[in-house]
Amino acid sequence: MKYKELFTPVQVGGITLKNRFAMAPMGPLGLGDSEGGWNQRGIDYYVERAKGGAGLIITGVTFSDQQVEPQNQSIIPVSTHNPVHFVRTSREMTERVHAYGSKIFLQMSGGFGRVTIPTNLGEFPPVAPSEIPHRWLDKTCRSISKEEIRSIVKSFGDGAYNAKRGGFDGVQIHAVHEGYLLDQFAISMFNLRNDEYGGSLENRLRFAKEVVEEIKKRCGQDFPVTLRFSLKSMIKDWRVGALPGEEFEEKGRDIEEGLEAAKLLEKFGYDALDTDAGSYDAWWWSHPPMYQEKGLYRPFCKLVKEVVNIPVFCAGRMDNPDMALEAIQNGECDVIGLGRPLLADPDYCNKLRSGRKEQIRPCISCHEGCMGRIAEYSLINCAVNPQAARERVTAYEPILRKKKVLIVGGGVAGCEAARVLAIRGHEPVLFEKTNRLGGNLHPGGAPEFKEDDIALAAWYTNELKRLGVEVHMNTAITSADILAGDYDTVIMATGSAPKVFSLGDDAHVYTASEVLLKEKDCGDTTVIVGGGLVGCETALWLAQHGKKVTIVETLDKIMVVNGPICHSNKDMLMALLPYNNVEILTSAKVQKYNGGVLTVETADGSREITCDSVILAVGYKEENSIYHEVEFEVPEIYLLGDAKKVSNIMYAIWDAFEVANHI
Repeated sequence: MKYKELFTPVQVGGITLKNRFAMAPMGPLGLGDSEGGWNQRGIDYYVERAKGGAGLIITGVTFSDQQVEPQNQSIIPVSTHNPVHFVRTSREMTERVHAYGSKIFLQMSGGFGRVTIPTNLGEFPPVAPSEIPHRWLDKTCRSISKEEIRSIVKSFGDGAYNAKRGGFDGVQIHAVHEGYLLDQFAISMFNLRNDEYGGSLENRLRFAKEVVEEIKKRCGQDFPVTLRFSLKSMIKDWRVGALPGEEFEEKGRDIEEGLEAAKLLEKFGYDALDTDAGSYDAWWWSHPPMYQEKGLYRPFCKLVKEVVNIPVFCAGRMDNPDMALEAIQNGECDVIGLGRPLLADPDYCNKLRSGRKEQIRPCISCHEGCMGRIAEYSLINCAVNPQAARERVTAYEPILRKKKVLIVGGGVAGCEAARVLAIRGHEPVLFEKTNRLGGNLHPGGAPEFKEDDIALAAWYTNELKRLGVEVHMNTAITSADILAGDYDTVIMATGSAPKVFSLGDDAHVYTASEVLLKEKDCGDTTVIVGGGLVGCETALWLAQHGKKVTIVETLDKIMVVNGPICHSNKDMLMALLPYNNVEILTSAKVQKYNGGVLTVETADGSREITCDSVILAVGYKEENSIYHEVEFEVPEIYLLGDAKKVSNIMYAIWDAFEVANHI
């Protein structure tokens, strides 16, 4: 009953939501079909979140304009390309969503403008309110004409009308937010026009005003129209964003103007403001990685809530239900937006409502399955939930005969395999040589900003206990044990070990894992060898705790070999390192370490660095020797996780799910 207030109704425009949770919009790449409608994967994806208890589903962005910024309708749904088909496939989805008492809004885009993704640009030059630099490319955008503005506005009316016919309960406009086209019109840095769409704030918001007026005219005043809205842009300069706590001069929209904009947007007729901060020039605010604090938009939402009478939505790492409850009780917002948390666990709301909070699978804010894959492969998925956006093809397979399955290793691969096998009805038996489950989640989760890695390890521990999996801790398994055991199937998930090499004074040369787990004290000054993700995150953590840290990387850039990493994660981490006084030496090789002095060969010659220790973060090597001892003697055997190939959390979990779901 603690969270009962989160499950009270709330009015948004002409409709009532059954609770205070909305599925935040996330790019629906891979969820559309070739005719601009929804494919079966997309329908299943949104229905699963409705089934899981969300009061409101907000789809990822869709398009209505096909004249100014033509979109590939096979990637993202287009509500005006083939209206009959869009309405039909929408009906298939919205009617199923409504069966669970949830409402569903279609998110509609006003266009990318200067932030158009280069791979989607095609032959068309990028547009913007004025002739300004493109965000990603060395190009100057073409100024959009008034006729084109009117064309886009009309398309919004057409698309919203089709959405209403398709059963959607409302729409969300995307957006005076994140630096998209409507936001570019609203921000004086980007809008240099001297017509009725430029100059004063009210003129710069005229585009957004005409959009809501057109939709209300076509769909009726009771049809809710909400807006994604960034109160503050966090722009230091073109393509340069500010860091949390940094003093800077705002070049985009500041809070004072943002509050005036919020009041105007309410006056124009918008029924709710889905509020955040940031822009493509400061992308780590719009898509907060683990380096951002949880609930980072709460202060901005509270400011907006104080000047408007319409509901305010708040997303942005709001997965902690205690934080969500506090935000509602403190009057910071009316609705909690859950984006990535509902990718990680579509049943979040039902589990919380029914007192099963400990069963909620945590999002680790890695962006590897969602934004990383969206950018690289035009697919939305989830690193910790292999079934996300693949619900039908990854449904749990029924078993014909119960099998006893030996699992060697209690890292994420071993735990995921055991979990899936138990759910399907098999009998997994897991052996772990240490005293805890989770493997490399523990050193990886040592920094405070990686707390959700530890939460994931705890979740696996609780789930295996809840499912009745037989787990043996502090037990190392040999090949003889495997061959002597009465098992139908064997899964080897023995993980990996850090790579090490000698530099001379090895008594003061440690692995990153040893330092992260506080098994070794690195002293006040240290050099980290290796500028990959582990090395950089370790450096940031140590620097935040007052250590003097230098990174030495053999390549000409740091974080070259890791991927796909979302720009928001990678760019923020790369900005945080110098901000926290971490020195970075690239194209450099360590030579020897003696007497507290590390010799480094750089492009400019040899350099000596005085330091208390050297930390090796040069990768991991597979631990699969036992597998090779028995691979020709066990009829059904699988090698999983880092033991198969050193990779990341996502592929360890995904591979384990795939194998365990088909045994």
